[in-house]
Amino acid sequence: MRSSQTAALLGQELAQKLKGTRVLVVGSGGIGCELLKNIVLAGFGEITLLDLDTIDLSNLNRQFLFRKKDVKQSKALVAAKTASAFNPSVKITPICANIKDSTFDAQWFAGFNIVMSALDNLDARRHINRMCLAAGIPLIESGTEGYFGQVQPIIQDRTECYECVPKPIQQRTYPVCTIRSTPSQPIHSIVWAKSYLLPQLFGEEENEAELDKAENDGENPNEIAILREEAQAWKQMRAALRSPNATAAKTVFEKAFRSDTQKLLGMDDMWQNRQRPVPLDFDKVAAGTFVLRGQEQVRPTTDMNGSSSNNHASGLRDQRSLTLPESLDLFVSSVERLSARLQRGEEIITFDKDDDDTLDFVTAASNLRSSVYNIPQKNRWDVKEMAGNIIPAIATTNAIIAGLIVLQALQILRGAYDSLVWPYLTAKQNKPITGSQLPPSNLACAACSDTYTVVRCDPSKVTLGELVEKVLEHTTSGEDGEGALEPSEVAVYEAGRLLADPDFESNLEKSLLDLGCERGKFISLVDEDERWNTLTIALCALPENEKSSQLLLSSSRPRLKPKFKVEPPTVVSMDVDRPALKRKYDPEETIVLDDEDGPVRKKVKPNGGPSSSPSKAQRLEEDGLVLLEDEETIVID
Repeated sequence: MRSSQTAALLGQELAQKLKGTRVLVVGSGGIGCELLKNIVLAGFGEITLLDLDTIDLSNLNRQFLFRKKDVKQSKALVAAKTASAFNPSVKITPICANIKDSTFDAQWFAGFNIVMSALDNLDARRHINRMCLAAGIPLIESGTEGYFGQVQPIIQDRTECYECVPKPIQQRTYPVCTIRSTPSQPIHSIVWAKSYLLPQLFGEEENEAELDKAENDGENPNEIAILREEAQAWKQMRAALRSPNATAAKTVFEKAFRSDTQKLLGMDDMWQNRQRPVPLDFDKVAAGTFVLRGQEQVRPTTDMNGSSSNNHASGLRDQRSLTLPESLDLFVSSVERLSARLQRGEEIITFDKDDDDTLDFVTAASNLRSSVYNIPQKNRWDVKEMAGNIIPAIATTNAIIAGLIVLQALQILRGAYDSLVWPYLTAKQNKPITGSQLPPSNLACAACSDTYTVVRCDPSKVTLGELVEKVLEHTTSGEDGEGALEPSEVAVYEAGRLLADPDFESNLEKSLLDLGCERGKFISLVDEDERWNTLTIALCALPENEKSSQLLLSSSRPRLKPKFKVEPPTVVSMDVDRPALKRKYDPEETIVLDDEDGPVRKKVKPNGGPSSSPSKAQRLEEDGLVLLEDEETIVID
């Protein structure tokens, strides 16, 4: 019945094609659950579902294939089992693993007709993008955040790939001095509470052997003495928390929010251009009489029903703001609960966004620290989102995006590439779903501008020199069928690591295994003269029954692409009206300076690394050298 309905909607030919389609779905979270349901009901015949993650309690509100009994189990296994019941004729193969494992090489990707990505990890997305480019398999990339979402079909040499447009990188690391001494943002207080205070009290005990080593190495004895005193204070508090002690929470509070702050205030130079922190007083805060920057921190009164009279107390528990006394109460309560867990036998306690005790501790501690430094406070919901690195997700958005993925997949299977669009969700009420034409591939992209070739080999028996020689012999640059590059003209890289170049050949006699180049890795051959784009080799395993050869090249010869060059900037004559030639400065623009002999150097994009595979000039720049050409000095910032 279901197959006949599918044939009526899609046509007999496409419906029949779906039955033999092999599809890889990577990710079984918010989008992945909806997507798996869709392609199972649509009748995709063979589905491989891959996900490394396990089910958390917080997943259940939007990942409908899971139930409470499934918490801590593999997402891929549970999702496959649940979705199989929707259409028993579909074969679902679940895999609980990391998509970046060496097992999943380009040859493995080539076994699918289409790949659908439902990930929330930039690094894994880039990896899948390059694997699909190397295997020549269509990829549909997707993502959501709150009410927004997008679907990007990626077809090699036809559309932009995932890396054609740089993605913004959110900061996940912060300077230690900022976290420990000079916080200025809510995230600084949250990171301090989660990654410093919580482990100090409830995590693994610090190894004092490092201080002994520093002392033996002749480090400043006064500084070491201060560090020993600090370590001893934390050690005493850890011991107090692991035995019945009614004042343990107060002891922790007095050190973290009073005495440590007073020590910092003694460093006058630190506060010449910063607002000075205010030490907190436990007893006065508890009594509601503490005055913070001229404002008395009164304790909210409660009516007969226990409702607070504080104006901020309305609303859900997680979304209400806490007063200073309320943050203190939550701090004491969470410390007592965590201490009780230690006394019941837990050795260490780490942060988990679904653990109410640790979440309450981080919420209270971060708000108290924010009060010390006059930083805006965050409610429990915000702290959970920031400390747990949660990307806002809405079930309806995931469902819409999953449906759009399937629609684009059907167009790809039809071969209707001209009908593909880049659909996305917007905040416009009159047009929440819109789309644009897919832009062509970026000729300067470091991923899809490369020429890819698959090589199946035994890395323990094939040397780097042998690999480079065989691949270049097999490569062509045009219809004449002749090779365009010699081994002496290329530099060899693996993930940005230089393996060999014309001036560094000692690694050519080493095996790929000795160099750490195994199955699933990419090796890049870069033309030193910058005539051709990079040739990227995807290393794959030999077939199980292959015994006659240790290295197998792809059946089709890879064809090099001419190097894309950006036109040099216009030289302005002194008698030309300069204002008329002014244009907006683009900090992301890549400029190639040319002379009669070819490119001199390429300007590196700010904070983005080189726009393509590194050239020799760029490597010299990284070593602090400056190239001089025709008496012209190129200044490197």
